[in-house]
Amino acid sequence: MFLRGLIFFAVFIVMVVGIVVLAVNLVSSISAVVVAPFLLLLVALLIGRSLVRSWRPVRKMIRAAGALADGDYSARVEPSGSGSMKAAIASFNDMAQRLETSDEQRRRLLADLGHELRTPLTVIRGEIEAMLDGIHEIDDDHLNLLMNEVQVMERLLEDLRTLSLIDAGRLDLHPEPTDLTSLIDDVADGYRRRAGEVGVSISVEADADVPELVLDPVRVREVLTNVAVNAIRAMPEGGRLGFRVRSSGRGAIVAVTDTGTGIEQLELDQVFDRFHKGSSSRGSGLGLTISRDLVHAHGGSIELESEPGVGTTVRIELPGAPPI
Repeated sequence: MFLRGLIFFAVFIVMVVGIVVLAVNLVSSISAVVVAPFLLLLVALLIGRSLVRSWRPVRKMIRAAGALADGDYSARVEPSGSGSMKAAIASFNDMAQRLETSDEQRRRLLADLGHELRTPLTVIRGEIEAMLDGIHEIDDDHLNLLMNEVQVMERLLEDLRTLSLIDAGRLDLHPEPTDLTSLIDDVADGYRRRAGEVGVSISVEADADVPELVLDPVRVREVLTNVAVNAIRAMPEGGRLGFRVRSSGRGAIVAVTDTGTGIEQLELDQVFDRFHKGSSSRGSGLGLTISRDLVHAHGGSIELESEPGVGTTVRIELPGAPPI
């Protein structure tokens, strides 16, 4: 774009000089010595005016770039100048906007991370102090409580590691031919005992024609686990958790339905946001964010429908194979 402007400017100079030479030749028979200096002065004024107008938006961009370098991501440049210059300014403003958005997300992430880590650390410190002061005995119950809080922090840090890999585009999938129904049966079996303790029954239904999919079974298991854990937490007084699998072309659709407390309509748009936690959530607020990103990495989609007091359905669609 800059090269095109430079070429245009050079052509313009050549044309002006040609006109001046032609004019000088025409008036040379009259008074070339008197007229030529005035014509050259006029050309110089025109060129100077053009240079000043072209340089003004460049100076503004230089000042704004300096502000960005100093950490002021709100710096913007008012569009002016030629069409190519306006396009360059628009690109600069777009870059500045993305930098500002990234900085806001980074600040919010650090604040949320500090809050999420502070809670288990506070519990651990309080329990240890109580044991040292003789208020609590050093028994299995209190040690298990400490272990649970440590596991909360471990899960949070592992979730953050997964998110960082996704953001950096370095999340490696290891796809292999997988029986999705068997994978779901394994997840369901792994949570039946825990669900039974709170009165939740788990069922799995699958069409007979569900094809074998090429996917990363570890990552898809992580998605199903996140959804199952959220569903069980939403049913503290018992209920039903159902997995329904059906074929969809060369892929498959998994619907995970619970009869839990449900989610308010205003909250549905935020359920996949990082660190978003419902009023009854005890997780890190990253599970659904990671699930969405992992499903997208497979080339699939994930949707959530919910009605307060009725329950929630998470619908996951997976293609026959992830994108190359």
